[in-house]
Amino acid sequence: MKLVILDRDGTINESSDDFVKSPEEWLPLPGVLEAIARLNHGGFQVVVVSNQGGLGRGLFDMAQVNAMHAKMHKLLAAAGGRVEAVFFCPHGPDEECRCRMPLPGLFEQIGERYGISLNGVPMAGDSLRDLQAGHAAGCEPHLVLTGLGAEWRDRPLPDTFPPGTRVHADVGAFADHLLAREAQRQAQQA
Repeated sequence: MKLVILDRDGTINESSDDFVKSPEEWLPLPGVLEAIARLNHGGFQVVVVSNQGGLGRGLFDMAQVNAMHAKMHKLLAAAGGRVEAVFFCPHGPDEECRCRMPLPGLFEQIGERYGISLNGVPMAGDSLRDLQAGHAAGCEPHLVLTGLGAEWRDRPLPDTFPPGTRVHADVGAFADHLLAREAQRQAQQA
């Protein structure tokens, strides 16, 4: 199984300091739907992880979360892509749950659901906490320079980022990297 894990807000869709609270506010970043479709066509299954602390704070409810994800699935289908599953943490930062990134609980849930080790599974996100959570579960860390990641454009990453973190302009560049690497692996095996 070829799996890719993507953070949601700031990576797939526009983020907001006031939380993305409705399908109307859920807006895909340019080229991301097509990038996910390219990953799918390259044999990758895509899974999404997301902290949704606004749910625990009462800023929106499960109906809104489901409506946002329904919109994402519909737009992806129109672009020829799909997300296999969405794993999210509904807790606020003070609830000390294991599923809130930077802790690896969501990633552990993915490994359990699919019955696989996440060692070496590529994971892309726009923040340090996304990459810390993925790295703690064994994922290969990739930072996209969208959302919160934009602050690292033209700047070196500090040592707080997991070792070996790769940096990409956006999910499209991340997808291109993975697909080129996969093509190179297949050519070496031929």
